[in-house]
Amino acid sequence: MASSTASPHAWNRRNQSGHLGRLLRERKAIVGVVGLGYVGLPLAHAFVAAGLRVIGFDTDAAKVADLAVGRSYLDHLAGAIFADLAAADGFEATSDMGRLGEPDVVLVAVPTPLGRHHEPDLRYVTGVAHDVARVLRPGQLIVLESTTYPGTTRDAVAPILAAAFCDGERLLIGRDVFVAYSPEREDPGRAIDSVSIPKLVGGLDELSAQLAVDAYSLAFDKVIAVSSAEVAESAKLLENIFRAVNIALVNEMKVVLADLGVDVWEVIDAASTKPFGFMPFYPGPGLGGHCIPIDPFYMTWKAKEVGRPVEFIELAGLVNHRMPAYVVERVAEGLNEDGKAVKGSRVLVVGLAYKANVGDVRESPSLELIELLRKRGAEVDYHDPHVPRTHPMRRFDLRLESVPLDRANLVTYDAVLIATAHDAVDFAEIAEHASLVVDTRNAMAAHADRMAGRLVKA
Repeated sequence: MASSTASPHAWNRRNQSGHLGRLLRERKAIVGVVGLGYVGLPLAHAFVAAGLRVIGFDTDAAKVADLAVGRSYLDHLAGAIFADLAAADGFEATSDMGRLGEPDVVLVAVPTPLGRHHEPDLRYVTGVAHDVARVLRPGQLIVLESTTYPGTTRDAVAPILAAAFCDGERLLIGRDVFVAYSPEREDPGRAIDSVSIPKLVGGLDELSAQLAVDAYSLAFDKVIAVSSAEVAESAKLLENIFRAVNIALVNEMKVVLADLGVDVWEVIDAASTKPFGFMPFYPGPGLGGHCIPIDPFYMTWKAKEVGRPVEFIELAGLVNHRMPAYVVERVAEGLNEDGKAVKGSRVLVVGLAYKANVGDVRESPSLELIELLRKRGAEVDYHDPHVPRTHPMRRFDLRLESVPLDRANLVTYDAVLIATAHDAVDFAEIAEHASLVVDTRNAMAAHADRMAGRLVKA
């Protein structure tokens, strides 16, 4: 049960919004960020850079220890972020969730994965909500940033917070405490300052929305208020479903055009010459990362709840999720042309991360590619300059280390499968020494002329 003695501010039930608003205007508010990953760290850094005191919360004690000395644990984030936070007097990291009563603003950026049957898994979100509720005090603003379905903030988070008491009295949302949703818009590996990306905010009520706008305006260049948390939640899903659907379109085109003997990459370049009504999207071996492979299922699950199945979104998910199997078939076809079976062949997968120039392997299709090839009897290794070794994950535990990419190694493999086109990979070396290359990213385009009969596009 929360106690008012845990708060450095006296409880004036009649004016909590005014008190928090004053703290924000005077830049004296303390900001808490829960989840110190690829979303939470730039968020914490933005508020520290804006001159506010920030407390970072994470259940992983190793991350807390790394942050204390400025040691990076996410290679796609600039090392300066870790150095800045370690040197900042206004930042500290902790694993003590009992301190969640200290910040005036609590920003929650924790994972929202899928369950075994592609249903939303909100255990991390509701877990943090319970942690907050145990120490919730009057005058706090709680903002969820995790990607989720519309209604999560109001129906899953708010009831947990609404059950909190202080000095024997229930805390009321919109009067004593305030709740909002603001979707994260991080793009790992992209050289863009987070604070320049417009920030959407939707509150459970008008006061919550305004306080959230005031809070984010301290660190972000542009904050856009929408009418409700549900609008902000839905906007995040639409942003990512838009990408998933269009990637599914080009993936399906790729399969058909390959059978017709037409290069889908050249087709996309040709279509991109139109200055209106077209936006290029590119095919690949499947979808990776936290958002695009997952968000459509959050929407389809919620749609079924209200009896409105969304076949178009579901179809896009189906197309994208069958890409790894298609790629493995292309590997089999290429090996067959060389008079080899998949079983017993040695295959090198180039790129374990889900996108170029980062070390993020969450939901990476490369993991599934390796598993599928193994099931067909292939001996599989990988090379990734950003991922030196694998670690146990929710679905995979490959127990592999990245192997060198050089002539001595390349000539020992029956096929090289390019799954991620990192800038640091020497594709000329692959073109020179690989006996067969299966390219899912058009990474070998510059070398195609000298690879006749050794290059398969997938």
